[in-house]
Amino acid sequence: MDQLLNPPRDDDALAPYRVFSRDEWARLRADTPMTLTAQEIVRLQSLNDPISLEEVAAIYLPMSRLLSLYVAATQGLFKATQRFLYAEEEAKVPYIIGLAGSVAVGKSTTARVLQALLARWPNTPKVDLVTTDGFLLPNAELEKRGLMQRKGFPESYDGAALLRFVADIKAGKRPVKAPIYSHIVYDVVPGDYVTVDRPDILIFEGLNVLQPAPLPKDGKAVPFVSDFFDFSIYLDAEEEHLHDWYVSRFMRLRETAFRDPRSFFRKYTEFTNEQALARAEELWSTINLVNLRENILPTRPRASLILKKGASHAIEEVALRRL
Repeated sequence: MDQLLNPPRDDDALAPYRVFSRDEWARLRADTPMTLTAQEIVRLQSLNDPISLEEVAAIYLPMSRLLSLYVAATQGLFKATQRFLYAEEEAKVPYIIGLAGSVAVGKSTTARVLQALLARWPNTPKVDLVTTDGFLLPNAELEKRGLMQRKGFPESYDGAALLRFVADIKAGKRPVKAPIYSHIVYDVVPGDYVTVDRPDILIFEGLNVLQPAPLPKDGKAVPFVSDFFDFSIYLDAEEEHLHDWYVSRFMRLRETAFRDPRSFFRKYTEFTNEQALARAEELWSTINLVNLRENILPTRPRASLILKKGASHAIEEVALRRL
């Protein structure tokens, strides 16, 4: 048991993480019951991001158990603070989980599976999920600023709106609205919102949610979006795997979503396979890989938990930050 809780890895005694193999992590499930069916898991997975019942049992159930314990502890601290302040009984504020990682790494599947599992714990019946895509600047504004080729980079988001959203959620305001993004039209949908009304847990998923803001030169205090997170997850994989998954997904989308008459990418359905493959490689190397290296990967050490995927999309290693 000591070896499991303190697994030997490298000689860096100051490393802030405890690293677990897949088998070591799976044993931390303890007696957590499986609350999802194989059919539900199939519905939760994204295109080109396979996930099995065994994967959920080995990785996601221990993770949901850990988060349930963390949420319960945070709720206890909230009540203790209320007693200390002799304050009137207030509704507890949402526990916010940030989920970051590269394009094509499988963030959407991870977020949806985690949401479904956490909602089945008795102390967190209401779990909402919001993506940062809705906070992207509209295409018209990106065109105006010359940022269409840097969509998904930190500067392509409405940073003030992002910060205001998470601050309002953490302040317990209700209801709070988040804009909706359409991957079909590749743009924010004007006047369309999702309403978040004081959930027990909010999962906030996006490429750059762990990204710190540039520090001002005038000495003013600047909060980061991640300052409002209670827990954060980084979904990790080697560059070569991310490349392969991105290109494979692009080619599959040519046969599915890209064929929608409303699709921003419909033109790619008229390309030959060779032309489409070349375009996918270009988009990866000039946009997504650059964003990964410059902005996303450098935030990995800020995460509370790092899930490392192998070539098959299965998570092979888990690193948990020491408290």
